[in-house]
Amino acid sequence: MLVVAALGGNALLKRGEPLTAAAQRANVQVAVRALADIVRAGHRLVITHGNGPQVGLLALQGAAYRPDEAYPLDVLGAETEGMIGYMIEQELENALDHDRPVATLLTQVVVDPRDPAFARPTKFVGPVYEQAEAERRAAAAGWQIARDGDKWRRVVPSPRPLEIPGLRVLQLLLAQGVVVVCTGGGGIPVLRREDGSMIGVEAVIDKDAASALLARQLGADALLLLTDVDGVYRDYGTDAATPVHELTVAQAREMDLPAGSMGPKLAAACDFAESGGISGIGRLVDAVAILEGTAGTRVSADA
Repeated sequence: MLVVAALGGNALLKRGEPLTAAAQRANVQVAVRALADIVRAGHRLVITHGNGPQVGLLALQGAAYRPDEAYPLDVLGAETEGMIGYMIEQELENALDHDRPVATLLTQVVVDPRDPAFARPTKFVGPVYEQAEAERRAAAAGWQIARDGDKWRRVVPSPRPLEIPGLRVLQLLLAQGVVVVCTGGGGIPVLRREDGSMIGVEAVIDKDAASALLARQLGADALLLLTDVDGVYRDYGTDAATPVHELTVAQAREMDLPAGSMGPKLAAACDFAESGGISGIGRLVDAVAILEGTAGTRVSADA
């Protein structure tokens, strides 16, 4: 099977952990054990990942410069793709005893300049703050902020991904048996101009939506959306919470899940499953078991 595995932010940095290289590498070392198991089970593998904390940190570092010297979000997205990809690539090669090549591919993703998301920022980036500090930083830097659980964070536009121009390069790597790390942080957001050329844009694309698009365009057999929760629950957070192991696309689209939790993951799972593949949502450590149907929540076009 060709598997696209999307790592949630917890695979790289757990909530409340310091934004240090050492903390991220320690988490990556744990994450690649599950990824290596997918490869050892005989599957071809493409890995995507989030970058919210990392791109937010780089933006904070950029605040030390004059406003006209700060790097835009698309460039920061490219930086984080390289940084996180390097760690995953190196640690996965180590976990596989260097018997399988692993490569990181910087990935541009085309978005629509008329996407309404540009007028309504919703994507969380950077560290969490108490409300007073978040408001102070927002006033100083011109941010928009929103509540994230019991804390506050910066929010930026998150337009819908439309196209992955570098798909041919990715297919060439897969044909040579390479495990590919790509579309990190949802990919580098770009606009396609009238003459066909491309230019970056200030945004951060949702990683799960971009992963679903990538899986569809590759003709993947399975999309794994891996997180720190063991699957989708009805009435999550209440005494009546019930795990859901199997869903059709129609059933999944009827579920009303919060946008800040499983909502985007279930929407991405449906988008891919409609193409005929299997989507799985669950814990990173259960990746192979989700593929086998013995853990997590699986979404398919039909029962």
